[in-house]
Amino acid sequence: MSEFPKQFDALLDKYTELLIGETSPEKKEMVTQYALYTFIAKHMPALVKHWNSLHPDGKEEMKKIVGEIKELNEVHREEVNRKKKDE
Repeated sequence: MSEFPKQFDALLDKYTELLIGETSPEKKEMVTQYALYTFIAKHMPALVKHWNSLHPDGKEEMKKIVGEIKELNEVHREEVNRKKKDE
């Protein structure tokens, strides 16, 4: 069996940790959805626009996820900067 699934999962863990400072399964899933959605939005904006029009509730949920990730990222960056100043 390939090691790739474990290796890729470790990449997602680390990305989640660096982005928001924690790696709970719920937060990792949220970050995965965020990363994939933003990638698709950048590379196929017409597809995302179409999906948003078909699924306005999904679009609203994605907005909540993006907002929460931004907040968690800001808090995490402040903590990291504070630790650097304390060193």
